[in-house]
Amino acid sequence: MYSLNNPLSKMSKRPKLTPLPPSTPPNPQTLHRLKPTKWAPLNLSQSELSLPLTFPTGQTFRWKQTAPLQYTGTLGPHLISLKHHQDGGVYYHIHHSPSDSAAKSVLLDFLNVRISLAELWGTFSSSDSRFAELAKYFAGARVLRQDPVECLVQFLCSSNNNIGRITKMVDFVSGLGTYLGEVEGFEFHEFPSLERLAMVTEVELRKAGFGYRAKYITGTVDALQSKPGGGAEWLMSLRKLELQEAIDALCTLPGVGPKVAACIALFSLDQHHAIPVDTHVWKIATRYLLPELAGARLTPKLCSRVAEAFVSKYGEYAGWAQTLLFIAELPSQKAILPSNSCTIKEKNSAKRKSREA
Repeated sequence: MYSLNNPLSKMSKRPKLTPLPPSTPPNPQTLHRLKPTKWAPLNLSQSELSLPLTFPTGQTFRWKQTAPLQYTGTLGPHLISLKHHQDGGVYYHIHHSPSDSAAKSVLLDFLNVRISLAELWGTFSSSDSRFAELAKYFAGARVLRQDPVECLVQFLCSSNNNIGRITKMVDFVSGLGTYLGEVEGFEFHEFPSLERLAMVTEVELRKAGFGYRAKYITGTVDALQSKPGGGAEWLMSLRKLELQEAIDALCTLPGVGPKVAACIALFSLDQHHAIPVDTHVWKIATRYLLPELAGARLTPKLCSRVAEAFVSKYGEYAGWAQTLLFIAELPSQKAILPSNSCTIKEKNSAKRKSREA
């Protein structure tokens, strides 16, 4: 998606800083041991939150599957696991936290629980028979509300990359933060602050396998550090802007283009009608929303047209609808669909409408 404008020999020089020592397990005298707290219900049904349809589908790369139907991750200083009970309900377990009540509050915010999937799915399904059919099999595919700094760094790693390699890069960055504990063989760290990230050089990231993305990460960290009030506060302020204003602001950061900006806007900035357009979403759009564009080459202008088509179809929460449609196209999820699903029928219907127009 992005090109490296300057050759490696012209990399921008950064001040030489003494790196922090590698993270070590916390001292039991100064930090809590992993808590033997019990699993507690989160009062969310599987139709409101499906863990397998939410965590390993490209929104975040920091949560690990630590058991069947169980995922573990960190939210600030809180180390938490989520799992589905036998009845499908979601339960949570706090492994490490300075405050259990704060951990639960942060978790509910992260899961966007104020938004009812049942209501959204009902609205989308009433105007789209294909969505109604897919919703039967992909109920609970929820859009997360991530920390903007974490989300930004993760999607800088995602440029022209695959999930396995993205995850390794994100694990490297996460490992720079404070160690919080181990669950089922996985080590978990609090995501590092911008101040800690500023101590990492481009050369170090390149040696860790980041390639040209190293330049974008160090450049973005530098840009955020220069923001009045701090980069984390500046990113949070984008939640109050209109979508295009937020996209434009994000695109001033090194390595952030419209697609990455839309991902950050949707998954962390409350911009619920943001539509990240890549080749996969382009195929969905030309198959079901804009069949007259099938065979055309995706351009920035057509990216805007695709986004407009989704918003026209699904309204202010179009990004949530697009997320389900995207998940339904993933090879790992397609097997869920029966062979007689309405997909083909909808495709043919769209073509007939195009000919009649």
